[in-house]
Amino acid sequence: MRRARTLRVRFALWTAGLLLVVLTAFGFYIYRSMAVRLSAAVDESLTLVGAQVVAGLDLEGDRLIFSEDFDQEPENVDLRRRGYTVWVFSPDGRLIHAFGPYQDMALPAGQVAPATFYTLTEPRTGDAVRVRAVAVRGETQPAATVQVARSLEESKDTLERLATTLLIGGPGLVAAAGLGGYLLAARALSPIDRITQTARRISGEDLTARLNLPAVDDEVGRLATTFDEMLDRLEQSFRRERQFTADASHELRTPLSAMQTILEAIRDRPRSPQEYEQALADLAEETRRLHSLTEDLLLLARGRTWDGAEREAVELATLLPDLCDSLRPLAQAKSLDLICRATGPLIVQGDRDALVRLFSNLLDNAIKFSDRGEISVTAEPDPNGSVTVHVADRGRGIPAEHLPRVFDRFYRVDPSRSSPGAGLGLAIAQEIAHSHGGVIEAQSGAGQGARFSVKLPQLTSETS
Repeated sequence: MRRARTLRVRFALWTAGLLLVVLTAFGFYIYRSMAVRLSAAVDESLTLVGAQVVAGLDLEGDRLIFSEDFDQEPENVDLRRRGYTVWVFSPDGRLIHAFGPYQDMALPAGQVAPATFYTLTEPRTGDAVRVRAVAVRGETQPAATVQVARSLEESKDTLERLATTLLIGGPGLVAAAGLGGYLLAARALSPIDRITQTARRISGEDLTARLNLPAVDDEVGRLATTFDEMLDRLEQSFRRERQFTADASHELRTPLSAMQTILEAIRDRPRSPQEYEQALADLAEETRRLHSLTEDLLLLARGRTWDGAEREAVELATLLPDLCDSLRPLAQAKSLDLICRATGPLIVQGDRDALVRLFSNLLDNAIKFSDRGEISVTAEPDPNGSVTVHVADRGRGIPAEHLPRVFDRFYRVDPSRSSPGAGLGLAIAQEIAHSHGGVIEAQSGAGQGARFSVKLPQLTSETS
């Protein structure tokens, strides 16, 4: 029963069933058409033979001159040889002459109108006999009635052979079509079986299995290609998540290990008040670092919530100068100039707090990795209906080999990882930009400073 529910069996059954219906209708049509054609052919032949017999009769006025050797005339001998039976009746219904295989069969001569077809059954043999009555007119009144008959057994045999052929050949064709449909379905669906087997082998620990079917431009081929592409995306996603988990564990372990070391050192022996104060300050610093890292991880874990956050019209020409003013003391502490150029209107649709987090992360990085010069924030509209914000510095820059990965989670350009932070700021900035329908790009070179560009859709009067 389980095999009967497979797609290939159902396809074969549907194919066979459809062909059975078509062949049944076609066979009925052929049989009916053949019966009509054979009947018409018999009637046509009787009409011609009747006209031939009437043409061979001799008439004088209204009187029929009948020859005793009527049935021996060549044309009548030929008719008898071909299986025709002929009766000649007088106007009062008296049989004058008859010849042929059914000449002894009784006919309703007096009750049959001229030019009439009717069918009788021969009592002795049970054969169906088709008869045509033809009137023979004299000059002023009917002179005789000729009836011509022919057996319908030949037509009946032809129809029986046709019916036998249809009844035997039809099921054979249906069976062949069902088998052919099954084999074709099995061949066409074999990649589906491979997809099923591959899907069963896939687990969260092993996503390396692939179909690797030959590239065929059909529905199954495209399905197999799409399935392999989906597995590639899943494998990359799982790899990123494993890396994210490993990096998060490493980053969380560092402050926890430091805190554990400080506590063990303090408990090792009695300490002076100054040492206790220093230990508490170190613990507070590690706690702050742990809290900041946890907040960043929560932001990334909930990154998709920015997509559904309540949006409002945000004027970047106001937001960016305010943000620069709040961060300017940090820049001045490192003798850096923070310049902001943003003239409105530069309105975007978004979450104000998320946008503040986006640009503050970029500015914080620029201040953190710059030792001289200035940091500029420039915002300007684009002709294509976007707003582009550039955050540029003249700091250490990013080496070319690191540039493609600066937005990866926990990735840090500083190989010694001595700079503060967990490498999540740019990843969070990218998530926020993407959730607002924008993009973020980085341009830099070692010792040449860095330039981050954020492009967001501009809110216009037509879209507001």
